[in-house]
Amino acid sequence: MNQEFIMAIDQIAKSKGINRDKLFDAIRQSIEAACKKHFGSVGVVKPIIRVDINEETGDVKVYAVKKVVEDDEVDVDIAEIGVSEAKKINPVIDVEDVIDVEITPRNFGRIAAQNAKQVVIQKIKEAEREMVYDEYSVKLNDIIKGTVMRKEKNGFIVQLDHTEASLPLTEAIPGETFETEMGGEDHTTQRAFYLLNVKDFNKNEQKMDGKSKGGAQVIVSRTHPDLVKRLFEQEVVEIKEGVVVIKSIAREAGSRTKIAVHSNDPVVDPVGACVGEKGKRISLVVDELNGEKIDVVRWSEDPKEFIEAALSPAKVLEVSLEEVETERGIERSAKVIVPENILTLAIGKGGQNVRLAAKLTGWKIDIKSTPVENTEE
Repeated sequence: MNQEFIMAIDQIAKSKGINRDKLFDAIRQSIEAACKKHFGSVGVVKPIIRVDINEETGDVKVYAVKKVVEDDEVDVDIAEIGVSEAKKINPVIDVEDVIDVEITPRNFGRIAAQNAKQVVIQKIKEAEREMVYDEYSVKLNDIIKGTVMRKEKNGFIVQLDHTEASLPLTEAIPGETFETEMGGEDHTTQRAFYLLNVKDFNKNEQKMDGKSKGGAQVIVSRTHPDLVKRLFEQEVVEIKEGVVVIKSIAREAGSRTKIAVHSNDPVVDPVGACVGEKGKRISLVVDELNGEKIDVVRWSEDPKEFIEAALSPAKVLEVSLEEVETERGIERSAKVIVPENILTLAIGKGGQNVRLAAKLTGWKIDIKSTPVENTEE
């Protein structure tokens, strides 16, 4: 190794975000493994090899850790050394001690060098995998920023700070397109993603084709309900401080979300806090979700009041509740009466409004209408 090699290591450490000391440890191990293979075993005796690397100059020295024996008892040269020879290296050494003896080959050898190179590459991959896993596993269930780079058969590839993430089609918002990011020369458009999973593939795991999977796989989502929750936590100070609490979320990604909020301070309006002045706060969340409609409703411990709020923007005339104990547990259902002229609004397009309200409240909701009274004389 030489100065160019040290510069290459520094570049790898910087570009990949890998700890420099870990890289040198990996290189030492790789050269030790190559040397052990190069020198081989003598019977059942395997050489104990120690490698010293000058991290400034790149100079490498290989040592065999040998046991000091009487001069006429040296049996395995790679593992033993006579006391006379040992004293030339260290005058105070004695029989039964161990000593490091330099055995650096004049020419490391093509085969040994190739072995070392392969192991170095593998160790770098392992270090990178560990770095990626350590960095992103602590961000699990949180928001990360990334740029969609390309589309693949089963989803999209998202570029993060130090690795690529997978956005499966099942986790992509229906109808959301990324042509601007993927087609432009400047990949600068960042979006928010929910960090769904980080899989740590070790080097022994195999693909079906026999090739190592390698790396750490980061899985992200744009459809998870908690993405909306985390976005509101970012934008609403009262939520960060714990004054306003998100009680539940019901989401049909790309179309509509209902979010129920409660204030621990009677002075603070939870809905107003989330909407913000002139709708600024909620607009930021809506923009991040490409115009997805968001209904912020007031949570109530009274189920009737909560159901009424959840069916917003429809006006509710009456709510009656029924709880029935079954083999599967308590089934909770609500019969809701609305004016006939807003029945369609209450149900929503394709039943979406009542469906989201049911998910939000945990009650099965059956909506009926009553004729609007004619007030004309």
